Amino acid sequence: MSTDNRPVAIEQAHPLFAAIVTGIDVGEQPTPETIDTVERAMAEYAVVCLRGSRPNDDQHLAFSRSFGPLELPPDLKISSMSFKPRIAPGLYDASNLDADGNIVGIDSTKRKYSKGNELFHTDSSFNDLPTKWSLLQAHIVPPVGGNTEFIDTRAVYDALSDEMKARVEGLTAEHNLWHSRERGGFTTVTEEMKKAMPAARHALVRTSANGRKTLYIGAHAASIVGMDAEEGRELLDELYAFATQPQFVYSHRWQDGDLVIWDNRCTLHRATAFEDQLYKRDMRRTTVNEYGEERSSQGAREKSAA
Repeated sequence: MSTDNRPVAIEQAHPLFAAIVTGIDVGEQPTPETIDTVERAMAEYAVVCLRGSRPNDDQHLAFSRSFGPLELPPDLKISSMSFKPRIAPGLYDASNLDADGNIVGIDSTKRKYSKGNELFHTDSSFNDLPTKWSLLQAHIVPPVGGNTEFIDTRAVYDALSDEMKARVEGLTAEHNLWHSRERGGFTTVTEEMKKAMPAARHALVRTSANGRKTLYIGAHAASIVGMDAEEGRELLDELYAFATQPQFVYSHRWQDGDLVIWDNRCTLHRATAFEDQLYKRDMRRTTVNEYGEERSSQGAREKSAA
């Protein structure tokens, strides 16, 4: 499959990882050949920008479902966290806009909640099932700022000392959504919120799609299971500081229509600041799970508790 009859072209965007891909029309249902091309590119580069097409919400959803079952946005049913949707069901709204498409105010709950996204994290690591990929579509980009920065945690793991590799092997981290939100300045976390989205545990060292070892860390990682709280926090902070060094970071400058895919199992990412009271930034995201049925993490927890 191609865009405007052009062949698929892949250009590496950073010395360690990431690629810009042209010639794939996200607005069309992908063929087996296209699915294989994207899967192979993702295994190698971990972050892939598909450039040159402009899918609508339904096309975005259909393309994403070709690579795995969707992780659906949870309905927290928390009054202070209820954001009226303005986009298709199944999509996460990563914009600075309200339900009517206007810029949200500086003191809005949505804006305060979203500040946690400016810390390096991996999507949904606080869920019981680690997600496979996120696919973020740019509908409106600000003229200045608003880049998304990425880190390949395979490269980070490779750069660790042998001593640190031995230290982290076999450890399990507990990931908590509210930990990262509090670090980002969202301080109105209630017991109701914590009950709705409890923590989850995952191995600190994983194996990526191409067989390389990778660190599964980020802002949601709150503690190390079985380790003294202070000692575990110090270890996670040390790994975070090491991973976020400039040589590991790729900063993606968005173009209208870009669809950027990243592998949540072996990357970190964060939003960067822009004049969000002046410019609109309309970004819409799907997230696909590694396997299983299409469901929200909240729904799975409610089902298991029943």
